[in-house]
Amino acid sequence: MKKLRVFLVLAFFATFCMVTQNANAQQPYASYWYPNELLEWTPETDEDSAFNRGVIPLENRFTGEGVNSNAMAEPKIQILATMNPSTSDNPSQGSDVFDRYTFNYWQYVDSLVMWGGSASEGIIVTPSADVIDAAHKNGVKVLGCVNFQPDYYGGQLQWVREMIQENPAGVFPGADKLIEVAQYYGFDGWFMHEETQGATSADAKQMQEFMKYFQDNKPEGMELHWYDSMSKNGNIQYENALTSNNEMFFQDGNHVVTNGFFTNYWWNDMSSSRDKAISLGRSQYDVYAGVYTEANGYNEPSGQFYVDWDGVFPEGQEAKTSIGIYRPDWTFRSSSDGDDFYARANRFWVGKNRDPRNNDTSDYWKGIAHYIIAKSPIDSLPFTTNFNTGNGHIYAVNGEVKRNRDWNNRSLQDVLPTWRWIADSTGTPLYPSIDWTTAYYGGSSLKVSGVLSHDNATHLKLYKTNLPIDSNTNLYITYKTSLNESHMQVGISFEDNKDQFTYLDVGASTPNEWTTKTISLSGFAGKTIEKLSLNFDSDTTIADYTMNVGQISIRNTDSSVLQPVSGLTIVNNDIREGLYADARLKWNKLDGDVEVYEVYRVKSDGTKEFIGATPNNAYYVSELRRDGYETETTLEVIALDKNYNHGQVANVSFQWPPYPTPVADFTVSKTLIKPNETVIFHNKSTEATQSITWNFPGGSPSSSSEENPQVTYTTEGIYNVTLTATNEMGEDVETKEELIVVSNDITVSNIAVSKNATADTFVSGEEPSGAVDNTVSTKWCATGSEPHWLVVELGSEYVLSEFVVKHAEAGGEGSGYNTSDYKIQVSNDGTNWTDVVDMKGNTSGISNHAIALTSASYVRLYITDAGGDSAARIYEFQVMGYKDSGSSTLPGSFDLLSPANDSRWISRNNTYFDWGDSMNASSYQIIVDDNNDFVSPEINISDINESNYTSNITLNRLTTYYWKVIGTNSNGSTECNSVSSFRTSFF
Repeated sequence: MKKLRVFLVLAFFATFCMVTQNANAQQPYASYWYPNELLEWTPETDEDSAFNRGVIPLENRFTGEGVNSNAMAEPKIQILATMNPSTSDNPSQGSDVFDRYTFNYWQYVDSLVMWGGSASEGIIVTPSADVIDAAHKNGVKVLGCVNFQPDYYGGQLQWVREMIQENPAGVFPGADKLIEVAQYYGFDGWFMHEETQGATSADAKQMQEFMKYFQDNKPEGMELHWYDSMSKNGNIQYENALTSNNEMFFQDGNHVVTNGFFTNYWWNDMSSSRDKAISLGRSQYDVYAGVYTEANGYNEPSGQFYVDWDGVFPEGQEAKTSIGIYRPDWTFRSSSDGDDFYARANRFWVGKNRDPRNNDTSDYWKGIAHYIIAKSPIDSLPFTTNFNTGNGHIYAVNGEVKRNRDWNNRSLQDVLPTWRWIADSTGTPLYPSIDWTTAYYGGSSLKVSGVLSHDNATHLKLYKTNLPIDSNTNLYITYKTSLNESHMQVGISFEDNKDQFTYLDVGASTPNEWTTKTISLSGFAGKTIEKLSLNFDSDTTIADYTMNVGQISIRNTDSSVLQPVSGLTIVNNDIREGLYADARLKWNKLDGDVEVYEVYRVKSDGTKEFIGATPNNAYYVSELRRDGYETETTLEVIALDKNYNHGQVANVSFQWPPYPTPVADFTVSKTLIKPNETVIFHNKSTEATQSITWNFPGGSPSSSSEENPQVTYTTEGIYNVTLTATNEMGEDVETKEELIVVSNDITVSNIAVSKNATADTFVSGEEPSGAVDNTVSTKWCATGSEPHWLVVELGSEYVLSEFVVKHAEAGGEGSGYNTSDYKIQVSNDGTNWTDVVDMKGNTSGISNHAIALTSASYVRLYITDAGGDSAARIYEFQVMGYKDSGSSTLPGSFDLLSPANDSRWISRNNTYFDWGDSMNASSYQIIVDDNNDFVSPEINISDINESNYTSNITLNRLTTYYWKVIGTNSNGSTECNSVSSFRTSFF
């Protein structure tokens, strides 16, 4: 669709806002490249680069005492997780959906690898900005991924050699680029995964030199990790341990080659890897025993992926190595909804008993908390948590819902409770959970519910902290309950007596409203808070006690109000259909202590809608729906300080074009039917439409104002359909001529079955023939960049009526891989193509496209957006039609329409006659006589090419006439179903 130029308007409220030349905005996506593309990358030429920066620095964190006697502090955990649905098309700063892998058990993890990359999209993947921010907020390092895939997944040895090439000056440009990217985007290094076959010992040596160069030139703190695949002779040879065959990729004499070594998964005991690491002068905890959870998660696997936990974490002894977990995102991918995901994640990380202290179970998977002591980044003031998971169905600001749409942005995730959950009670403890229906700030809150009584009094330990208190320190807790009394205390323990809690009464509440209690901690000045908890008790039994805790904050005296940002600019802006607009915003960072910058939209009634927030100084505003007939939209940016105080407002505006008239359009369930069949019509007019009117000549009903009317055709013939779309600006009329064909004589079938099919490219074993074999057990898959195309040669000319496309989901793959944008084209020579279907934004697993009958010998499926990545996945392409022999088919039956039978006062001059289409008729003859024997007709005209005729003969006054029409073709003729009569007027 042609983009409309947008005119930007400056507003001078709180601050002056700069505006650059407008251009088409576009959703920024996280970066991914092939090696040659990486070598050409610069942040200056990448329009998305500013949006892809993680800006939260890596927090310090500390290890507390273990709550589980088995847990250890020394071994590390590395996870290889797919944080987004695919390598490509991953929004940099979240999006308008709830369902995302909002990983939040950071307390058990030391590093996260942004696992991804594919031969069809790019093999070098950076973490998205929101993942960097969420990890760093919790003190966890984040690594990008260089994923040289096996050849059976499309990997190419040339990519390996392009990446590790050395120039004559001894420089490795690929290593320099990896360092540059990580520094610019703000993440902590790379994970090297080399499984491409065909390399030599020289390639292995070059790989080692490449990684040594990286180590020599990286900044302090940046890391490079390696997967156990390539051996010293260049072969792919999974050792499942650190051995003499792969140690060259870990350590070379006194030179560190990589900071971590992730073994393959088929190990039984890690003793030899521990011993090898120590012999090389390295820590045994730089070796990560690979644990494969992609397929089964915490369920016990069979065969080679079974984990012998004693082989790495022997009971009562020190850990032999660290562990690396491949695809813990199983907890998300296998879940049915947000609650299910959180339940699965809790069992994965904490254990079946939902208590990190208690992993007393015979289950294969005891939970990572059984082996690893939780770490915490909470060691300085201010500390504030809203129990925000980084996604939600709403977004609340100080208890007021400012957004009622789904969202996700992991940059906004809070540090969630260290222990999930430790709920002590002598009776039945209250049940803690995350609640996405109620929030004070963000999209979620902590919910504690159950039967509360003195016997069920519950002490809920939440956070491991190291917070110094002075005379200006206050604790704030914001909560909501239906009761007048909170029945809640805040518990704090101090470093000098860690197990002794002091309980601070929260007191009364305003029922069903957010209440904030301020508690001075000045009496504890000089102490350090070591744990933070909540305590619940009641002298009487409360059967359905529910408490939502929206915010806990420990901070000193509030700071001064932040100034408005300067330089606020809409750098790109795009308006679609006159109704939707997006924008890319940039501004100058403030010098103050900023938590995030919030972005709001000022609506026409003066209310404000929360759009999103970022710690960055660049933000993409996703599509906004025009608010009524507004001519201008104002966007506000407000800084939020670390104490959650709003600063002053800066704003900028853009103008809308004139409100659009509607554009009428529709689709139909089928176009070729038998008499008395019903057709469903679907209104596809633009959103500016306020009302519609359908006209169905020959159908029942003959007109409708319904959105998706059902129409029955009783008589054979060919019929037009008209849709009129209207709003206050005007109307648009769409007539599809000869759209509905009603015939008893035609039967269609899938004529593409087993026909010759060719394509632009295909993966071995997934050839074009897989799309035309009448089964979804096979498919055609094409990799590489779009467009992709599939051509079916029908062998001769057929009449086509419908197409059925079965996408990835129909074959059992994820719905995110369904083909998004494509055309279906027809041709009689295989060279010149005509569009008959133009699909944009498909999300369905199966797409049906009925068309007006069209003759063709070739059909092409032309894909411009493959969906989740750039690979086409077509499990079936059906072409419905029939062979028109033309040898003996007579014209089809049809009815006379106007003048209607027995009609009166018909004009005798320029009399207009109209009739239904006769299928297969090449011309018509009309006969009009004042006697129904038609012996001496007053009108007798042949070779009429349309289904209507205007006479130039003046008929007699006040006379009854009879008229009929005959359809003809080379095989003969067919007379109309019945003769009609009419009476002329005096004039």
